[in-house]
This record gives sequence, C-alpha cells and structure tokens, in this order.
Amino acid sequence: MKYISTRAGAPDLDFEEVLLTGLARDGGLYVPENWPQFSEGDIKNLRGLSYSEVAVKVIHPFVRDVIPEFELKLLVNDTYQKFNHSAIAPIKQLGPNQWLTELFHGPTLAFKDYPLQLVGRLFDYVLKKRKNRITIIGATSGDTGSAAIEACKDKNSIDVFIMHPKNRVSEVQRRQMTTVKSSNIYNIALDGTFDDCQDMVKDLFADQNFRDDHNLSAINSINWARIMGQIVYYFWTAISLGAPDRKFIYAVPTGNFGNVYAGYAAKQMGLPIDKFIIGSNENNILTRFFAPDNIKGRMSMSPVLKTLSPSMDIQVSSNFERLLFDSFDRNGRAVANALEGLRKKQTIEFGEQSWSKMSKTFQGISLSNEETKASIIDIYKSTGELLDPHSVIGLMAGKKVKNMDDSIVVSLATAHPAKFPDTVKDATDIYPNLPAHLSDLFDRDESFTELPNNIDTIRDFINKKLEEKPINDY
Repeated sequence: MKYISTRAGAPDLDFEEVLLTGLARDGGLYVPENWPQFSEGDIKNLRGLSYSEVAVKVIHPFVRDVIPEFELKLLVNDTYQKFNHSAIAPIKQLGPNQWLTELFHGPTLAFKDYPLQLVGRLFDYVLKKRKNRITIIGATSGDTGSAAIEACKDKNSIDVFIMHPKNRVSEVQRRQMTTVKSSNIYNIALDGTFDDCQDMVKDLFADQNFRDDHNLSAINSINWARIMGQIVYYFWTAISLGAPDRKFIYAVPTGNFGNVYAGYAAKQMGLPIDKFIIGSNENNILTRFFAPDNIKGRMSMSPVLKTLSPSMDIQVSSNFERLLFDSFDRNGRAVANALEGLRKKQTIEFGEQSWSKMSKTFQGISLSNEETKASIIDIYKSTGELLDPHSVIGLMAGKKVKNMDDSIVVSLATAHPAKFPDTVKDATDIYPNLPAHLSDLFDRDESFTELPNNIDTIRDFINKKLEEKPINDY
C-alpha cells in the first residue's frame, strides 16, 4: 500500500517510510492511496475475536507490504498486555440504544494509549531493522504526551521532545509526563497554547536541514500510524454490538480531530456508520463549521479559551485536513491553498459543495463549562458512571442527536476521571482516585524546561540536548 500527501507535493511512501516521516515534506498529512475494504462477510468473521485479534485483522492491510502478519500479531499481543481490563475496551449500556466504550484502561488512562503503545513498538521494530535512530518532536494538549512518553521511554533508538502548553493541562496530565525519569525523554512547557505547540512542531519539520540532521518524526496524530491504531476500537465496538446487521452513530469528544477521523476511516473501510457527532467545549470552531445553516462552509478561528476540558482547547485541528482532502476530491493543491488562506485571514469559506459532503457525515454539538459540570452530575445520578469533562461532552452530544433510524449510538469515554479530579470533585463532591500504579504520582519529582514560544530557542534547546548524548549502538 502506498500513502499520499494531502497537499500533493511530497513523494508517495510505503508504511515504513510514513511511520518514520510523520509529517510530509510539503507540510501535508499522509493518507492511504486507497482504503482497504471489509465486506459484510469480512465484518461478520470478526465476531467473537479478542480485541488484539481484531486489531491484527484491521491493521494488517495497511502494513502488509512491510510487516508480515505473524510479526504484527506479536507486536499487537505485546501492546495490550499492560492494559488493566481483559476486554481492553469494555462497552457499557447507559440507556436504550445508548452505549459507552471505555478507552482509558491503558497505562496512562487515556484513549491515546490504544494507538501509541502500538506505535512505540512499531518504531522499535522498524528502527532495529534499519539500524537507525530518530528524534520525535510532539505537541500535546495533555494526553498524547504522556502516552507517547510511556510508549517510547528507555528506547535507545528514539529521543523524544514533547511540548505542552504551560499551565493549560491538568496537574495529573503534566505529572504523567514530567515524572518519567528516562534519558531519552525531554519535556518542554511552552509559553502559549496547544495551537502554538502544534505550530512549533510543524515549523521544525519545515526546517529541512534540522529535520534531516536529527531524523525527525512525529508521534501525535499527524502521523498516520496513530490514526491506524485508533480505527481498531471502532471496529471492535461495532462488531460487539451487532455490525454489520446494525447501523451506528458515534459521539466523539473532539479537539485535534484525530479520534473522530479514525472513525471516518473505519466507515470508508465498510463499517456501517451513519454519522459522527462531534462534542466540543467553548472552543467550538468545528461545531460552528458543521452547523446546518453554514452552507458555504465558513470556518472562523477565534482566540483559544481555557476550559474544564483542556485537551479540546484547540482552534486548528490538524486532522481536519485529511477530511478536507476527501471533500476536495483529493485535490492536494486545493487543500494547500485553502489552509493557507485560513491561516492568513483567520476565516475562509470552503464552499457549499465541499461542506455538503462533510456535513452529511458530521454534526457538532458544544457544551459550556457550566453545562459540562451539570452533565457530569446528571450522568452520575442517572447511570452511576463518573466521567471526566471530555468524555461527558461526547456522551451528551450523543444524547442530543435526533436518531431517526434507530441506529445504535456509541459514545467514547476518552479519559479516566482521575485525570481531571478537581473538575469531577467540583461537580459531584467525589474525588476520583488514581489507579494503584499511579497512586504515588503526586510524590514523584518532576523534570521539565519552561521555554518561550520562539522557534530559535526551541531549536537550540533540542540541538544542545542531542549534542550532549553519547552515541549508542542501536
């Protein structure tokens, strides 16, 4: 399988190259040239399989040219051994046709563990084969950073630099990153927003000399491998609840659009999904975009607001570019021009035709801070489920959808409530405790570097840290 850039100005690559490259050299994101197809019979054949077995079947078409199925099976089986629930992604019924998939049973208690624990092993597999090393540059709004660090710590072939927005992640999220004592991990608290962190990553990748000198790669959702690993739990949930004989609506709390885009990929592969409901906070750029009256496809950026759901405090959703690519009939030049216009003008109209294609599949619903707290209380009282502020937004978005065809509505619980204990305690008067393996998190020493939002400063910091490292065998 070949992968192509959403901006049509970079070479086509195989999976191994895409994994190591991350962001395309033209600034675009890689997507499969063609979507693997699962027939109704193929989907029925997945029934009764374990999560790991489903993962192998779903992922192998994307990697078959470079990873034999038996080796992929070993990598996948090893990936999910550290998860603390035998189902890996358990599913709970909350009401008639209302279901919740728990995606917080990995080592860092967030859905990012599901793809990143695998991606870390894929990196290790490929780099050992190539006898090479890479430098990962990542931006995080909270969960990606800790999941990436957990997946890549202590690996001799990888150095990891993770930028988080200073004072804009929860204390638990920060400590999960900054308390990891590993010589290949570097935490940066950037003076800015997540969008600033994400722009910094893209700017560093755009510096071709810097990129080549350090073999830069990405581990957040601009890397196709991240998306690929997330497709699995859409298949897993749907199969468990009756696919292909039933249709589905997925309600997903959304910041960088990677999680919900993985669902879109599953739909393109044949999974019977009618619609995606995007749940957002007051940073509701996507909700406004998918509003029924926005027929010209107007997207307008606003200042990033600090909310109770910080992982969604985003205005520039990187993975929206992948969706836009399809809505523009895979015209990479049109995508590049449109996104450049959005950056320059802070607002743009993508056009009625493009918007119409997207709005048939996506709908947006947003909650304020007060509505979020009220929803945490409401869900706890009505179901006994204690949800974090991100998961509850997705769930409430799903509850508000008008389900005219009796589709099953599945909401994704993306983080353990203990990652946001203050918000949960403020809403319910219940303090959610961390699981045993993280019970001493607040007693651990932290290590991170505060840096300004300046590319020269960030570049110099990375250069210095890498120059100080001894040369190791791979």
